[in-house]
Amino acid sequence: MRPDKILYVDDEPMALKYFERLINPMAPVLTALSVEEGKAVLRARGAEIAVLISDQRMPGALGNELLRYARDHHPQMVRMLTTAYSELGEAIEAINTGEIYRYVTKPWDLELLRADMRNALELAETRCERDDLLREKMAVQRQQLLASRVSQLAIICAGFLHADYARGLQAYLQAAELSGCTLPPIDWRSMDHAELMQYEAQRSVAIGQALAGWQPRFAAIHSAADALQALADALPGQVELLDGTATVVDRSALTWLLDAASHEPPSPPLVAWLAWLSYWGGSVQLRANPAGLEVHLRSGGAPAALPPDWMADAIERISHLAKDAE
Repeated sequence: MRPDKILYVDDEPMALKYFERLINPMAPVLTALSVEEGKAVLRARGAEIAVLISDQRMPGALGNELLRYARDHHPQMVRMLTTAYSELGEAIEAINTGEIYRYVTKPWDLELLRADMRNALELAETRCERDDLLREKMAVQRQQLLASRVSQLAIICAGFLHADYARGLQAYLQAAELSGCTLPPIDWRSMDHAELMQYEAQRSVAIGQALAGWQPRFAAIHSAADALQALADALPGQVELLDGTATVVDRSALTWLLDAASHEPPSPPLVAWLAWLSYWGGSVQLRANPAGLEVHLRSGGAPAALPPDWMADAIERISHLAKDAE
């Protein structure tokens, strides 16, 4: 639901009633009698409010304080100040410091006030549309980063593990899907594209080195019971063993390689799950439950061959599920 209400704050009850009667046909109006009451309304219903207009001179605190609070906690909200001619210096200061969109002088010119409110509501709608477009653009970029990480994991596994890595990676992606993998965050305020790619390259190298470090430990295991115990040892406190079943209770162990921030360096335990699956992925059966992800090792013949497009299907499923979870 998009914000569609106007909040007017003034210590004069008649001014509140007059404003509400005048503007209510244009948009729903909320009112408050003080800065503190205004803050309380913002805390309770800030997501509903498109425009905040505050009187400047009120007992206890000035309107500028409320406008600063709104700027810090609801930056998308259109903020306005209404003040007498004698207080225009304070209004101009509020504009220059980014606290308000514009000011409305008292006494009001009714037609100008209606026009100002109409323009403010249109600006609020434009900001919502802009934010929707930015969110959609960011979601697409994050989906692309998630897909790129899957491709990088395939390259890393092929370079640092034994030849039959595909089943382990396929099991890893299935586990991530069952565990609710999210889209990786991208903070474009603190990095540009080149820095992101640098972080991703450093991350991939560190993952490959950690995989190589786990390889001798897991390569020496030959029984299912020893394999499950080795998984529990590699992820201390994150795996519970019971009657031939391992339950991974820490979701981060299952999805970190796909959904962590680029600048976070991988520790060996965060890579252990993929390294373990590189040896036992072909025998793994996975099932999600409220406690975590159950891991069973089946015995018997060789698993069926993977279809040629298994990775593309996995990328599409995970990326869409991650976006829908936002």
